[in-house]
Amino acid sequence: MDSNWREKRLYPILGIFTIFCFLYLNFKDNLSFTFPVITWNLPHMSFVGVNHTRFVTHLQEEVYVNGWNSYWLMEESVRGPSSRSRVSKILKKGSQMGLTVCRTWAFSDGPGSADLQIRPGVFNERVFKALDYVLVEARRHQIRLILSLVNNLNAYGGKAQYVSWAEEAGINVSSSTDSFFSDPTIKGYYKSYVKAIVTRKNSYTGILYSEEPSIFAWELMNEPRCESISSAPVLQDWITEMAAFVKSLDQKHLVTVGLEGFYGSKLSENYGTNPGDWAASLGSDFITNSAIKDIDFASVHAYPHSWIPEADLEAKVKYLSNWADAHISDSENVLKKPVLFTEVGAPLTINTEGLYDRDILLKIVYDKIYESAKKREAGSGVLIWQLLVEGVEEYSDEFSFVAWKYPSTYKLILEQSSRLQNMSSQGQMS
Repeated sequence: MDSNWREKRLYPILGIFTIFCFLYLNFKDNLSFTFPVITWNLPHMSFVGVNHTRFVTHLQEEVYVNGWNSYWLMEESVRGPSSRSRVSKILKKGSQMGLTVCRTWAFSDGPGSADLQIRPGVFNERVFKALDYVLVEARRHQIRLILSLVNNLNAYGGKAQYVSWAEEAGINVSSSTDSFFSDPTIKGYYKSYVKAIVTRKNSYTGILYSEEPSIFAWELMNEPRCESISSAPVLQDWITEMAAFVKSLDQKHLVTVGLEGFYGSKLSENYGTNPGDWAASLGSDFITNSAIKDIDFASVHAYPHSWIPEADLEAKVKYLSNWADAHISDSENVLKKPVLFTEVGAPLTINTEGLYDRDILLKIVYDKIYESAKKREAGSGVLIWQLLVEGVEEYSDEFSFVAWKYPSTYKLILEQSSRLQNMSSQGQMS
């Protein structure tokens, strides 16, 4: 009798505690006092490292990646509880699809109320707490994040915002945004930003970002390009310097560049797989940039519809197949590092046989990764560009979609997740 009485009193206490945790996570930014940090309910996750051309945990368990992009997680988390529920939903849905890594922006540079870095080294704490929330939710759903640290493009500020800040401070910089890679003041701005991110203590968990296992890797820049081909050596030096700087702050996480994968040198064996001569004029080079000591894995993007828009589907299929083969081979034999296809995008067009172009192209890269994984070679994963949930259509582009609304694509994703999970299990047993 006494035991039953205690149990009956325990249930409402647990219910109140659950409600408290929910309210705390969603409304903490509006509170003027601080609750004790709660971390007991976060699942254990291992850090991911590299062993030759494979990703492994600290127990040497092999890791293969089926993942996705949702660049909008931090921005959506700023807006309040209803928006945060959409962030939680995409991470939960990703986990249910067997996806293990999500790539998202950890930058927003500018004077706006939703920007993270308002001025060089000055941060909006409300937005920082939104990023804290993203990390907590990723950990809760056992999703690892690739956090990109600045944009090459002007969206969300990008390198142009850094150059503008230097000009406003009276620094004599060239009008070209290539000065982002060379000017000491601007490089100082970037380092200050990186340090603030990497050494951040999560306001919900008290865990330093540098100690957070739900972070898969730091990405130095989204799609670095130069305005002038003459800036290629400067970009190479910048990558070298910044990769070493990140490593000086954080030895537990991987670092990648954020490349699209273009070959800049005609001496490269796979130069001919570029989508056009224009790709070699952007200052980046897949081999040279990825070979830098502190870069742990190579990254590649693939957008056949954007890069060779006049080609028919058959030509796009051939191009993508060669593109994937070239980068997996170079990563295995030249770089001797893992490679992730961190953006693969195709629009939702239908060919004459009633099949989605997206499914046909995505399956090519999925199969290439699976075949590489079976041979324990460098091809280690694919991240779709990009997944949405209902209610975040404002972040959409021609390559964005809600996966569960397209059964054929959804099935393809599930199948890839399943076979890569089997590969990881076999790697643990071997």
